[in-house]
Amino acid sequence: MYDLVIIGAGPAGLASALEAYENGIKKILIIERDNMLGGILNQCIHNGFGLHRFNEELTGPEYTQRYVDMLENTNIEFMLEAMVVEIKKDKTVIVMNKDIGIKYIKAKAIILAMGCREKSRGALNIAGTRPSGIFSAGTVQRLVNIDGYLPGKDVVILGSGDIGLIMARRMTLEGAKVHAVAEIMPTSSGLKRNIVQCLEDFDIPIFYNTTVSKIVGSKRIEGVYLSKVDENLKPIEGTQVYYPCDTLLLSVGLIPENELSKQLGLDLNPNTRGPIVDDKLMTQVEGVFACGNVLHVHDLVDNVSKEAKLAGFNAAAYIKTLMVEERHE
Repeated sequence: MYDLVIIGAGPAGLASALEAYENGIKKILIIERDNMLGGILNQCIHNGFGLHRFNEELTGPEYTQRYVDMLENTNIEFMLEAMVVEIKKDKTVIVMNKDIGIKYIKAKAIILAMGCREKSRGALNIAGTRPSGIFSAGTVQRLVNIDGYLPGKDVVILGSGDIGLIMARRMTLEGAKVHAVAEIMPTSSGLKRNIVQCLEDFDIPIFYNTTVSKIVGSKRIEGVYLSKVDENLKPIEGTQVYYPCDTLLLSVGLIPENELSKQLGLDLNPNTRGPIVDDKLMTQVEGVFACGNVLHVHDLVDNVSKEAKLAGFNAAAYIKTLMVEERHE
């Protein structure tokens, strides 16, 4: 039996764990499906993190390391390469990995900190076959920054989310040619600084009110057609321009990772796609809290950490109340 089980060891999971620990909860377990702590920040080697939280500019791995260093001064446990397959309403977590097989872990409270995932091509209904060379921007970020693999040399990017903008610069620095960024909306969803530093500084064109209307290629992508869109975001016939490329990056939005939340029976907010929570970040299942990008997608990791601290504080208060009640039974 653990006092607190946290699912996800990204910035939300680490910050909530430390806050709960500092507020008197000592039996804490963090479960992470990757082979290291830090979540998505490990592949975000660009700077811009930590300005609010640490009052200095850090890369993603540096930001993570600050929390890992703080963890070393605690007895917080963590389980890596472990997949949570189910959470029951009595706060039993069913987890599996190659070393322990399937294990049932009971907790007094749970914090959901699973983060978010990228929308895939399947959500876009782009005409064309299914050739290789089509990636989400985050997948390419991992391939380049962690695996040291450049997936292509001639690139078109669909969507101007921050990951797509950052990867336009990253691919250029690695020797690829980014021919264009297409954005279906009239403005970018990315931060202004990323438009300037990642596109304008490298003379990479961005076309607004534009989308990929067709993908060309059978085994490997050979090119895409970019078309202007009307007020209903539908391609306008006759506006298509062909761009040869061997790689298409999709940066078309993030979705909170809530399969476990839905399995638990939690109601999701239709706007954020995250669980509905109260002012203490508790979901409708008592003792189950949610924070970070699993709750709603944040622009800054500093804000994720701030929200996670609140979840950790409130989870600690909930657990301490349970302990008092148990002593008086």
